[in-house]
Amino acid sequence: MQEKILILDFGSQYTQLIARRVRELNVYCEIVPFTHSFVPDDSLKGIILSGSPFSVRDENAPMPDLQGYHNTGLPILGVCYGAQLLAQSNGGEVVPSISREYGRAMLTVTDPTSPLFRGVSLKSQVWMSHGDTISKVPNGFKLLAGTDDVAVGAYVIEGRNTYGIQFHPEVYHTTEGAIMLKNFIVDICDCKQDWTPDSFIETTVSELRQKVGKDKVVLGLSGGVDSSVAAVLLHKAIGSQLTCIFVDNGLLRKNEFVDVLESYKGMGLNVIGVDAKQQFYTALKSIEDPEAKRKAIGKTFIDIFDQESHKIQGVNWLAQGTIYPDVIESISVNGPSMTIKSHHNVGGLPDTMKLKVVEPLRLLFKDEVRRVGRALGIGDHLLSRHPFPGPGLGIRILGDVTEEKVTLLQDADYIFTQMLRKEGLYEKIWQAGVILLPIRSVGVMGDERTYENVVALRAVVSTDGMTADWYHFPYEFLAKLSNEIINKVKGINRVVYDISSKPPATIEWE
Repeated sequence: MQEKILILDFGSQYTQLIARRVRELNVYCEIVPFTHSFVPDDSLKGIILSGSPFSVRDENAPMPDLQGYHNTGLPILGVCYGAQLLAQSNGGEVVPSISREYGRAMLTVTDPTSPLFRGVSLKSQVWMSHGDTISKVPNGFKLLAGTDDVAVGAYVIEGRNTYGIQFHPEVYHTTEGAIMLKNFIVDICDCKQDWTPDSFIETTVSELRQKVGKDKVVLGLSGGVDSSVAAVLLHKAIGSQLTCIFVDNGLLRKNEFVDVLESYKGMGLNVIGVDAKQQFYTALKSIEDPEAKRKAIGKTFIDIFDQESHKIQGVNWLAQGTIYPDVIESISVNGPSMTIKSHHNVGGLPDTMKLKVVEPLRLLFKDEVRRVGRALGIGDHLLSRHPFPGPGLGIRILGDVTEEKVTLLQDADYIFTQMLRKEGLYEKIWQAGVILLPIRSVGVMGDERTYENVVALRAVVSTDGMTADWYHFPYEFLAKLSNEIINKVKGINRVVYDISSKPPATIEWE
């Protein structure tokens, strides 16, 4: 039985980062909404209560009944809002801070014997992000650390492995946060750290064989990391029972349909290519709203799969390359982890499609998918590919989508990608692409006035896509790239570069 840590999500922008830090310790964890109904589970080793944009004093603040968790005797760690919730629900007092405490602070550990602070410096930098302060702790709460402005920086409930910390150990700016989290996860929760690619493969292959049985499975390949790893994992489990379908939705990168089909040769996968460009263009005609475009692309994708799957005898399952960030970003429960966008491969299938869904990568972050892929022996030519959105260039064309716009964007994107590879920058960047803006600008070319399209370049560095920072290109590279695009792609006369980080922006514009 796989050990796990449960993270109750109260809506903090950092909740996913907590999960990432736990996974980096080779310990499996799950994020669940604070409304999650607790069910005793022998695999559960500890609980983390996340931060929140709410105040515990708000009328509509998340207020779950934590008694079920307390009754297990399992270790609990409250982070920021979680710490305030534990304090208030046990008779403590939480009041508005004199001024909102956001940013770096110096933490002084007052009880270095505490297991939570074993190996942590007596003074270290932490990251604060809160508008309330715990002014009084309940009886039985022992202070462990504080700062000049926050007396209750950390505490423990005496006689129990329940801790509260007012800062965020999961963010980079808390310099010794990784040590604190390891102390909690490994020492206090006594986790074995056996969540590894090999263990995931072994467990997942066994579960797939049991779940699928002798049925046939159809999988939608995209040429990306997720679907490729899902395909090889399924093939390892069920062999020839798997058929892969790669749909040309007309929203792929330039030459990608042919290139991807070629890359799968020799991998033992049964791959069928389907040209469905015109069906997608028809479905997208005159649609401008980003959500409406995603849903139109998703519906068309499902319709085509329904048609193609009926051509294969005995297919009962549709496999998808859904990964954990897709799931997290598609869930909204009264505020926490507010839905950012819908994902066309999340949320099940319509009743009219008689296929059950299997998602072998649903529990993994992107970097974990790559680690599993390497353990499966998949080559870097597939694993090193940048993430590419399921709706493809359809959400990189702001406004309505036409075949002419797709061709224009494909040409600009091809130049960008090729220059990244040529300059040795491709591997340094998490994700890159070109966005066609719904505006035109005045320019001059060959002594003539032009009134043409504007494109925005996007390139970010990240670990898993949940947070990202823009890549700092040399000016010379940007100048050369701009000239290449404007001179070689007829219809574009202006290139701009997006320097927004995530958050507050998303990686994609739509």
